[in-house]
Amino acid sequence: MGIKDINLKKEVLEAEKRIRKHIRETPLEFSPFLSRSGNCNVHLKLENMQITGSFKLRGITNKLLSLSPRQRKSKILTASTGNHGAAFAYALQKLGMKGIIFLPENASPAKIEALGYYDVELKFHGTDCVQAEAFARKTAEKNDDLIYISPYNDLKIIGGQGTIGVELWRQLKGIDAIFVPVGGGGLASGLAGYLKSIKKEIEIIGCQPKNSAVMYESIKAGKIVEMESKPTISDGTAGGIEQGAITFDICKRYVDDFVLVAEEEIKAAIKLLIEKHSMLVEGSGALSVASYLKLKEKFKGKNVVLLISGARIGLKELREVLL
Repeated sequence: MGIKDINLKKEVLEAEKRIRKHIRETPLEFSPFLSRSGNCNVHLKLENMQITGSFKLRGITNKLLSLSPRQRKSKILTASTGNHGAAFAYALQKLGMKGIIFLPENASPAKIEALGYYDVELKFHGTDCVQAEAFARKTAEKNDDLIYISPYNDLKIIGGQGTIGVELWRQLKGIDAIFVPVGGGGLASGLAGYLKSIKKEIEIIGCQPKNSAVMYESIKAGKIVEMESKPTISDGTAGGIEQGAITFDICKRYVDDFVLVAEEEIKAAIKLLIEKHSMLVEGSGALSVASYLKLKEKFKGKNVVLLISGARIGLKELREVLL
């Protein structure tokens, strides 16, 4: 299926109807400090306050509810560095389904511990999310009773994440720009695809850590590249993109610009949100703030949304931020 054959607006609106009663409409909070610092109007879309602590619940809930009654009786497999896994485990439990989560061996201990609270099997493979994804997919392909769900490379996942755009359109008129964290690209694809269908002038700015900017490097190269990711506090966006991912073409078409931020800039953004908003977020959740602070001079007088994607941060990482 080519990008011209995908109706992202339709996918998002169908997802909105399907999942609305299962998710939380997250607040849009005005930031006086960030607004004054850039002489514009900055709002924070608080997906860190979503059930399970990140936006990921939207996509996986949409996907699971899209399965047929027969498919729902199968064991569902996925791969995750943490947030998708937590949402997956929660949604399975709520819907009475069974599944397995494949994680990289170096996944965040805090996120692994959180998964242990759910009735879901955990398996470990590789040191990168792409390796875990490939192994999970192959495992499902070998057994007809298993179904694999990608964390991002799936239209129903993308449609679910795009429901953030439906909420934003209700919450704030006259949006000029949105800063959105990018890992595999499911969030950016759904959000940008939906909002651009309503107002194509909205500027979508993808935010990535310099230490793992796979989508940026792939779009620059014109193809999905395989590259080693360096350690980053933004573990929620770290790692590669599987070959053939539909998110690559969608991000290439709809993401207007990318910003790459250094580790110290991400840590400073986490600390800023603690100090100015009394809000604790994870590294990937602070990417939009760090990126905005690099580009703020460009947005004077405009309405800017910073998407705060997740809340989960371990004590080890938090110490690094505060010390």
